[in-house]
Formats: sequence, structure tokens, C-alpha cells
Amino acid sequence: MTAQEKLGSGFGYRSTADDVLAGIDLTGKLALVTGGYSGIGLETTKALVKAGARVVVPARRPATAEEALSGVENVEIETLDLADLESVRSFAERFLASGRSLDLVIDNAGIMACPETRVGPGWEAQFATNHLGHFALVNRLWPAIAADGGGRVVSVSSTGHRRSDIRWDDLQFEKEYEKWTAYGQAKTANVLFAVQLDALGKDSGVRAFALHPGGIMTPLQRHLPREEMVAFGWIDEETGEFNELFKTPEQGAATQVWAATSPQLDGLGGVFCEDCDIAPVSDDDAPGVRSYAINPDSAARLWTISADLTGVNAFA
Repeated sequence: MTAQEKLGSGFGYRSTADDVLAGIDLTGKLALVTGGYSGIGLETTKALVKAGARVVVPARRPATAEEALSGVENVEIETLDLADLESVRSFAERFLASGRSLDLVIDNAGIMACPETRVGPGWEAQFATNHLGHFALVNRLWPAIAADGGGRVVSVSSTGHRRSDIRWDDLQFEKEYEKWTAYGQAKTANVLFAVQLDALGKDSGVRAFALHPGGIMTPLQRHLPREEMVAFGWIDEETGEFNELFKTPEQGAATQVWAATSPQLDGLGGVFCEDCDIAPVSDDDAPGVRSYAINPDSAARLWTISADLTGVNAFA
């Protein structure tokens, strides 16, 4: 298993993206943030730009991205639909043609607990968008990511990974669909992706991380009816106010920004982070990462399956 031991980073649950970037100069760095125009992705983009980086924001809705990022300098908006592998290929080819290298890649975009939806050749949408789309994107962009060495790839998972291991016998939920189990599988896939990418990429100087950003009210919840969020205790039924344990979007962006930039993680990789630190392994109700989500054998197995499904493998 990957070593999952807290560093004592000095940051925590309520730290913001700006907090973890204090004193870090990203001038001259190029970052890519999928979904970098909404929710914690938007706060991630703003924080990276403030620290000096230039940020590429691939967007399924470019006009929406333009509006959300109006006034933010050093941002490039490009068209990309992660659920469409042809769109992924086209974006990657355009970027590689620019001849630039990528220092940071944050796979932030995602969907959660949506009604049963099929994309591509009948793939379940959460697994296809959250995992396979990012898998294909990073593999196609690998020449730019590995060009200079020292880059990082950050896979935004969730504590939702605790809802399901990989369903090896029914990846696409062809037997019976359950939205939260499907979300859990997709988020476990995000962690396993980082584990295997780190194992394959570290000799090139590229390290990979996965993380849980925390509970944050953002457009990610758009598929959830209000009564379901009340039942979960996320919203007070009478006042409509959010649970006080929820993070702000600025706080929710902190862990992925920390994983992407912190010198405290130099020489490390393949670990799951939470609250701006490495999380412990937890197979009970305590915070942390499930052991099945960081199993290297499962990570290698999922990589092979994902490469077969997408037809892309930078390490073949």
C-alpha cells in the first residue's frame, strides 16, 4: 500500500487556497484546471492566477466560462467535453501543437449522483466523465506534462469513494443503476488513477495525487432534489441554510491547490490528501481513504481497462 501518513502541514479544514499559496511564486508556471470556471474549480483558477500562474481552463460551456472568468487575467478558455473522447483528442492536439509544457494539471471537473445517463458507446456517465475523460486527457497531454519534469497531476476525488470499490464485473452499471454507487465507483477510480499514474510517471519527474476537497455547496449538487439534501442534513428544512460544517468554495479549493503546489510534498506521490494534508487509511467511520482505493494491484488493473476502453495509453 502507498504510505498514507500525515505530514503536519500546518494547514487544515478551514484553510483557503490563498492560505496554502502564501509565499509560493508560480510566475512562469502553466496550469490546466478542468472545470476551472465553476465552484471550487473557479476558486482554484483564481488562486493560481493570483500566485502568478497562467491557467488553461478547458470548458464544456465556453460562454459560461468566459462570463465566470471575466476580469481574471492570464486565463485561456478552450472547448472540451470530457464525456466525448473525440473532444478530448481535439483539445489535446490543439494544446500540444502550441509546443508548451504543463507544470500543473488539476482534474477538477465532475458530475455527481446524476440520473442514469449513457455517453459514448453506452458508458455510464459518471465513470465516463469523472474518470475515463480525465484518463484520456492526461494520457494525450503526457508529452507536455512530462516535458520539463517536476510536474504534478492532481485528481479530485471525494469521500464519496467510500460508497463503492470498482465494480469489476459491471463497470458500466448494465445490470442495475444506482446513482450514489456509481458516483462512489467513479471517485474510487479517481484515486486509483493517481496511484498508477504516480507509479508510471515518477521516473519522468511527474508526481500524482488524489484528494477529498471537503463538503462544499456548489453546482455539483445540481442533480439532487432539495428533500434529499435535507434528509442528508446538508440543508436545514426550516431555514434553508447550509450545514455549518460545509466549507466555502475558497476552503474547498485549498487541498487541491496544496497538492498541486506545496513543497511539503516534494519527493512524494500516489497519496490521498484531505484538509491540506496526507490522509490516513481508514476502513471504518473515521476520516481517511479506503484501502481498496489505494491498492496498487487494483490501480494497475483499472489502468489497463481504461486504456483498452479509451484507446489511449502514454506508457504502452
